[in-house]
Amino acid sequence: MLKARLIADKDMKKAAVDRRIYSSFIEHLGRAVYGGIFEPGHPEADQNGFRKDVISLIRELDVPLVRYPGGNFVSCYRWEDGIGPVEKRPKRLDAAWRTLEPNTFGLDEAAAWAKEAGTELMMAVNLGTRGLQDAVNLLEYCNIDAPSKYAEMRRENGHPDPYSIGIWCLGNEMDGKWQTGHKTPVEYARTAAETGRAMKRIDPSIELVACGSSGSNMATFPEWERIVLTEAYDTVDYISMHQYYDNYDDDTPSFLASNLDLDRFIASVISAADYAKAVTRSHKDIGISLDEWNVWYHVRREDEKRMENMPWTVAPPLCEEIYNTEDAIVIGCMLITMLRHADRVRIACMAQLVNVIAPIMTRTGGGAWKQTIYYPFLHASKYGRGTVLHDASSSPSYECRYGDAPYLESVSILSEDGGELTVFAVNRSLNEDMELSLDLRGFGNVSLIEHIELRSDDIKMVNTETEENVRPQVRKDSSLSSAEGTIILHPASWNVIRLKVR
Repeated sequence: MLKARLIADKDMKKAAVDRRIYSSFIEHLGRAVYGGIFEPGHPEADQNGFRKDVISLIRELDVPLVRYPGGNFVSCYRWEDGIGPVEKRPKRLDAAWRTLEPNTFGLDEAAAWAKEAGTELMMAVNLGTRGLQDAVNLLEYCNIDAPSKYAEMRRENGHPDPYSIGIWCLGNEMDGKWQTGHKTPVEYARTAAETGRAMKRIDPSIELVACGSSGSNMATFPEWERIVLTEAYDTVDYISMHQYYDNYDDDTPSFLASNLDLDRFIASVISAADYAKAVTRSHKDIGISLDEWNVWYHVRREDEKRMENMPWTVAPPLCEEIYNTEDAIVIGCMLITMLRHADRVRIACMAQLVNVIAPIMTRTGGGAWKQTIYYPFLHASKYGRGTVLHDASSSPSYECRYGDAPYLESVSILSEDGGELTVFAVNRSLNEDMELSLDLRGFGNVSLIEHIELRSDDIKMVNTETEENVRPQVRKDSSLSSAEGTIILHPASWNVIRLKVR
């Protein structure tokens, strides 16, 4: 049996968790919108065509923000196509995903849906094929209460009150040559800075996210971040990060340690941001918006062929990853890494929310169900709000493609009222139990509320519409009645250890 140790103290506080770290993403891609959140005529659809069964699952996750409408899609999107009478809206070719966009769901529907789903929109503007003036027009439509052209347009469309969208993304992945309107770092830096300044003149209350590198493997990383932030530092509030992981090589030990790479990526972005802070003589810190993250590889290569062979159809099934147990464990480890960087990672959007690389799946005309990755995200959103602690852990380790990987991955969160300590812990070993010794003497008396575990005997097990094969279980054999004790973590498991602090 592996032996590991964790020490935590209530006075060793690192950072408050920003609730927006549990956000998500809906793009006009595949069946995320059409057949996902929006399906008029479905037995579960409300009067607006929003699927109530999907809304129920989203509300359970308690998602604070949903990034919209893209993604690659936004870089050739005309937001005006998605407002006004539906019967007058044009159909457009979407160059990003080679599909046909009917525009029957647009900005006004998205705002109404967000209200029903208990979330808020995080709006992206098109800096690919459009630019500053269109971004300002969109902001006026969404946020301004004045007798002006676009505010009046919103009212004429039946929406008298502004949507008051607080977070705005200045484009998407503009360093990627796959992006419509791809730019060099200097080109994008000037565009983002000037667009951001103009937007904040219209609505000074908004916060802005500048595009960072589209991944840590980009040739321009981290020079892109340095150039963009040096130009736009005083205008923007966040720099974006996007990161996906895969197991193409079926190297599960390395796959389970993917978050070690994410940790290095975040640290590098922080360094670039702090360099720009020094150069610009600024007094503020730039936050990180990890506004695309997930596991993505199961159907990625097949989707590329599908887009080539079946172009210009409405809402074809694209990026419909079917997640297994090992994917869920990787998601849990990524969440732990984000929480450990809660002092700078303030927004994070799991990409995406429904059907497209998503924790929730639907069948058009049929049911909705929870994928394996739904549960670590749910647990973190539910129990991971409060203050991240500076804890100390030790465990045996193993070599993988990311270097030396500890078998134990963990983080400790003290609840907002100080009455509960939650330890999120992963045992990366594929075949050995782990005896986790807890030293919590700094909390006084503690007792176990519950130990929740997510695992399966087959690490490739998936959930389906009719069979939920992978779901969390409350461990009945775990106990802890003092500030020192042990908890057994089973192989390849995600664990939520909830402790009452007296």
